[in-house]
Amino acid sequence: MSRMTSEFIRRELLRGELADIAARVEAGERLSREDGIRLMECRDLLAVGYLADLARRRTCDDVVYFINNAHINYTNVCQNLCELCAFGKEKDAPGAYTMTLEEVEAKARTAAAAGVTEIHIVGGLNPELPYDYYLELVKTVRRAAPGACIQAFDAVEIDFIASRAGLPVADVLQELRQAGLDSLPGGGAEIFNPDLRRRLCAKKIDGRRWLKVHETAHRLGIPTNATMLYGHFETAADRVDHLLALRELQDRTGGFLAFIPLAFHPTNTAFSHLPGPTGVDDLKVLAVSRLLLDNFRHIKAFWIMMGPKLAQIALHFGVNDLDGTVREEHIFHDAGATTPQYQPPESFLNSIRAAGRIPVERDTLYREIRRYV
Repeated sequence: MSRMTSEFIRRELLRGELADIAARVEAGERLSREDGIRLMECRDLLAVGYLADLARRRTCDDVVYFINNAHINYTNVCQNLCELCAFGKEKDAPGAYTMTLEEVEAKARTAAAAGVTEIHIVGGLNPELPYDYYLELVKTVRRAAPGACIQAFDAVEIDFIASRAGLPVADVLQELRQAGLDSLPGGGAEIFNPDLRRRLCAKKIDGRRWLKVHETAHRLGIPTNATMLYGHFETAADRVDHLLALRELQDRTGGFLAFIPLAFHPTNTAFSHLPGPTGVDDLKVLAVSRLLLDNFRHIKAFWIMMGPKLAQIALHFGVNDLDGTVREEHIFHDAGATTPQYQPPESFLNSIRAAGRIPVERDTLYREIRRYV
């Protein structure tokens, strides 16, 4: 955006419907629930994007992060079979699988040979897996990829593992950390509104429990990510309330690394009749997330879900992270994602530079590996 265009948008904002919000953003003041709802409902996408970019520049300058990572979805067998999910299967269903530790090791060794610095591990809730499987899985990956951070098991999985083992969540997290766990991903948050949660994923832990698992991890010094699933039945207020719950926990613990909005993919789910979110929805949610989550340094556009081109545009809507190379992903592709399974580092460099930003390769904990100038 040119300086002349930027100044024109600023002048229009300061005398338009968002004038009071724009003034608060310029002053660095915290926005309210009412502000968030107005921004979510505002039809002037460029105005909202401008404000988000202003907030982003105040927080993290012109650096955009990416990571050389690999995903391992160790099982798709799941006892919940949520209506929103196309990934989970009953154990005897066609296509159901659970990886052996040897198979997990082979994938981890392949990832290590490719120089990955993060191995991202999530799967279904398989009631036949013993507690030791999860500990050995992490130990196996740590041996096979000693230089990579292990980001594994979302809050729903952690709660499931703990309940199956008859142990407190804190004890499970401590044992997993001793085995080699570095951080938790942010999945399973979906949307915190209880009525919507009963409609979308009735058997999943509720939003308060999700937040409690993450708070426990933070208190133990284990950093985590946060997510929100949007583009189904939620309202602007539902989105904002979800974001504010995350902001409140971050105020208390400071343990969230990044926020990643997840666009709902309805194909092959119980809600296949829904259209899913539009590109405007994608950019609006990212922008408002940056504006409301003033205590989150990193807002991520997950290119697997929205496509590399829209993710690149999102860099002007408050985003400063494009996730990573991925290599293999099943959960969203089973639900109709048509993006590639892999994006090479060179693609991130080209995309970030073309947007006028500085590419930085990071690890899971946002430690800088290489800055490309």
